[in-house]
Amino acid sequence: MVQKKKKKKSQLPFRLNILFFIVFLLFSVLILQLGVVQILNGEEFQAEIDKTENDYTEIPVPRGKMYDRNHNLIVDNNPLYSITYTPAKGIQAKDRLDVAEKLATYISMDPHEDKDGNRDYGVSTRNKKEYWYLNNTEEARSRLTDKEIEEMDNAEEYNTMLDRIKEEEIKGYSEKQLEIMAIKKEMDKAMTLTPQVIKNENVTPKEFARVAEHLDVLPGVNATTDWDREKPYGKTFSNFIGTITSQSQGILAEKEEYYLTRGYSRNDRVGRSGLEEQYENILRGRKEKIQYTTNKSGKVVESEVVVEGQRGKDLILTIDMELQEEINKILRKELKTAIQKAPAKNKYLEDALAVVMNPQTGELLAVAGQHYNRDDNEFENAGLKSLYAGHPPGSAVKGATVLSGYESGVIEPGQRFYDAPIKIAGTPEKSSYSNLQWVNDLDALRRSSNVYMFYIAMRMGGDFNYQRNDKLKFDPAAFQEMRNYFSQFGLGVKTGVDFPYESTGYKGPNPQAGNLLDFAIGQYDTYTTLQLAQYVSTIANDGYRVQPHFMKEIRMPVPHEDELGSVYQSKNTNFLNKIVMDDNYIERVQEGFRQVYQEPGGTATGNFADKEYRAAGKTGTAEYTIFHENGSSTDTENHSLVGYAPYDNPEVAFAVVVPHAGIPNAHPTSKLIGEQILDTYFDLQEEETEEE
Repeated sequence: MVQKKKKKKSQLPFRLNILFFIVFLLFSVLILQLGVVQILNGEEFQAEIDKTENDYTEIPVPRGKMYDRNHNLIVDNNPLYSITYTPAKGIQAKDRLDVAEKLATYISMDPHEDKDGNRDYGVSTRNKKEYWYLNNTEEARSRLTDKEIEEMDNAEEYNTMLDRIKEEEIKGYSEKQLEIMAIKKEMDKAMTLTPQVIKNENVTPKEFARVAEHLDVLPGVNATTDWDREKPYGKTFSNFIGTITSQSQGILAEKEEYYLTRGYSRNDRVGRSGLEEQYENILRGRKEKIQYTTNKSGKVVESEVVVEGQRGKDLILTIDMELQEEINKILRKELKTAIQKAPAKNKYLEDALAVVMNPQTGELLAVAGQHYNRDDNEFENAGLKSLYAGHPPGSAVKGATVLSGYESGVIEPGQRFYDAPIKIAGTPEKSSYSNLQWVNDLDALRRSSNVYMFYIAMRMGGDFNYQRNDKLKFDPAAFQEMRNYFSQFGLGVKTGVDFPYESTGYKGPNPQAGNLLDFAIGQYDTYTTLQLAQYVSTIANDGYRVQPHFMKEIRMPVPHEDELGSVYQSKNTNFLNKIVMDDNYIERVQEGFRQVYQEPGGTATGNFADKEYRAAGKTGTAEYTIFHENGSSTDTENHSLVGYAPYDNPEVAFAVVVPHAGIPNAHPTSKLIGEQILDTYFDLQEEETEEE
């Protein structure tokens, strides 16, 4: 045992020697490698060490375009000359001023005028003080005490120095100096390695060429191209297209967090209204991302495009711009004629609104409006009022009233009432436009009986035994019940249109018996023209309410200006709800609507009875009183018309509203507009078929 222990002990130093030898070899290799790195590749690796940081910047790209349903271009990007400035890391205010002074010799800035008419180039008092400070830094600093320098941080020092610059010291600057300040003002907005537009409006070819020739003495400046939105159809549909912000405005302040968390820069242009805002995420495109490699001094030593930029996707709209233009002409013509025929009575008549849509898909074919500006004696596009202006529609909603009566069980198809004036105790008499005597549900629609609708309202309120001059039995819950039925058609609720804003109209606040009678004939709550279009489309579409929409397709961008890319997304028909009513009831109202347009005694037969396209619909007139500041008032009428065609297989539906017409109406404005809308639609369809 002792001998074995001695043997093991004698082997240990040998193993240690082997281990030490291996460590020696490893250190030798390491020293050799360090020598190679230091001596042979030292300069190369030192240069790599100097490249200490990678920075990224994103370059905005042009927005997507917009086309109508026939691929006519309605929003384009107009190329502009642009002068930009991209500051390197570590650039100081004095460096920017030096560049601004040089750049001012090649470009002219917008002179801009102050309130007194003096050219100030948009330069503020602070801009002038900053300019004075940069040219008189030592003088400005001498105005601080040693104690102030000790106690203040850099920002406090700077602001104090600016405060101590006297007013007389910044007076008398020349226009060229003001231009320099204006240029520097724009340059100061730039973030490190991010381009900032100095000038992109009214850049002349001469200015562009001069800057491009002298880029070597203008560090950070570039002569490039920018874009601005262009609308080939001018003001037609322009309000729906909307606007975008300028680069100086940047992202919307009220949605700043939303944009910043989605990769926007503060000076990015974004949609601020209309479809530009609604489809911002589609139209914005993908920015070009550039990686800058900078050394310790902040100088860019290498740049590389790591993400290729891509123009925004293109938007194909459901709108037919030819139909849109024609309907605007129709509205303008009939509005002008009505005013000229009876200028005194129609002194408050100013608007004519129309919406045309496909009742089966919800595609909006035209959304138009004309406003007569009496101050300027001019007509203006006012299509947006079709989405946000609510008006009492009158008898146009009687289809919903009759269906409410069927479904609530207070009437049944074919039921008759005697049409004579209704008199409830303590209230004024209510009647139809004339005593129609015995009428059933179809007669009530065809001849527009108010009294028939009053009976439906009274019965829904709980009174089945009306007696003249008696008080009504009335359950206020009937008001909400009838509104619930109306809402199934889109009346009084949002239509779901793909637009940043739409009104739901106004709900009257007093659920009393007399008001329910007014509600039943469309003279209490108010609705928008778009709501009326959705309502009649729901009747035309056998009770299916579809979501109206402006977007038809989204297309991928392509480099060729005259081509459309592949389809990225198509808008499918969205059924919001099915009317919870017996299909036979809906068919009964459809027949009533057909009779309004095509049978003797119908309130619209004079305009539609002989048309080949076989239309159906409902007329409406609502009393509306305008109250004046002096306590007086004027009675006017709102004229409305809803319809669709062909009645047996509807492909187009429309709604027309002409508010505040005089009494009596000297010109059947809404009927003439509706007639011409359908005539124009089917004429255009025939032309398109012939061309195909």
